[in-house]
Amino acid sequence: MIQVKAFAAYDAETPLKPFEFERKEVGPNQVQIEILYSGVCHSDIHTAKGDWGPAIYPLVPGHEIVGRIIKTGEKVTKFSVGELAGVGCFVDSCRTCASCKEGEEQYCEEGMTGTYNSYERGTKTPTYGGYATAITVDESYVLHVSEKLDLKGVAPLLCAGITTYSPLRYLKVGKGDKVAVLGLGGLGHMAVKFAASFGAEVTMLSTSPSKEADAKDLGAHHFALTSDPAVMASLTNKFDVIINTVSAKHDYNTYLNLLNKNGTMVIVGLPPAGEPIQAFNLVMKRRAIMGSLIGGIKETQEMLDYCAEHNITSDVEIIDMDYINEAYERMDRSDVKYRFVIDMASMK
Repeated sequence: MIQVKAFAAYDAETPLKPFEFERKEVGPNQVQIEILYSGVCHSDIHTAKGDWGPAIYPLVPGHEIVGRIIKTGEKVTKFSVGELAGVGCFVDSCRTCASCKEGEEQYCEEGMTGTYNSYERGTKTPTYGGYATAITVDESYVLHVSEKLDLKGVAPLLCAGITTYSPLRYLKVGKGDKVAVLGLGGLGHMAVKFAASFGAEVTMLSTSPSKEADAKDLGAHHFALTSDPAVMASLTNKFDVIINTVSAKHDYNTYLNLLNKNGTMVIVGLPPAGEPIQAFNLVMKRRAIMGSLIGGIKETQEMLDYCAEHNITSDVEIIDMDYINEAYERMDRSDVKYRFVIDMASMK
């Protein structure tokens, strides 16, 4: 067994604390990764607090993982010791359903195995995530990471990056398209970077006028203050695509009206309660509203390769592991630009 140091939530109420556990020895098709950096996603907070259903405690969060391979199983062919590697939101799936065979394991019909707060398939062994010194994963669910990129900014690409890259690619966003991004946070800042890189005309929609300069620095061509009725009226029927990253309660109908004919609003934020949709806001312009969930292994690798080619990483604030509870408090106040990343060297 491999002894691992970590930080974990022991229940829904108390702060995260140190936790030690054992990972299994590396199997024939697995690789062991020394975790160097682990991104901090708002999903980590929701899961640790039990907001999205019962949690498996002790719970070690973290699904934005980058590190270096330190051991490989005897049948591993895709990776070698010493390579940089990444692990995202899931570490297994059924491998046999239509979605898995299509390379969209995130939509596995049996349910993907989460990097944390899941059980290893066919067992009652919990999965533990990236707030840890090491992780062991089947090579089929591990990503190659380029040495070209600043590794600290790569970690959030494994969730925030692919969550926004995937729907933009699915909708074939490119030159000539008008894209709006609603909300400038961990997801929103990556949506701006990708949409602008793909050649779209990008508008940031925000309630905070102070975010205009940052949005334009990230690549947005325009900024629109959503609290200004005149501004919102001027944007009616304006956009081909809206990437909606907001996880707080808000009225979808307000933003559906900003779509042009055949426009699509993509939901990637997860508000705590459902929102009513007015049918007329859809049918009168043949508008659509769709959801999107991260990406499969193939597409995530494509995204990482694209980022290496175009020098795209996340904007991050590096923290030590023992700062994690303060980081959670700051995230609840939206006080981060735009992702916390844990330097796992602080665990040694």
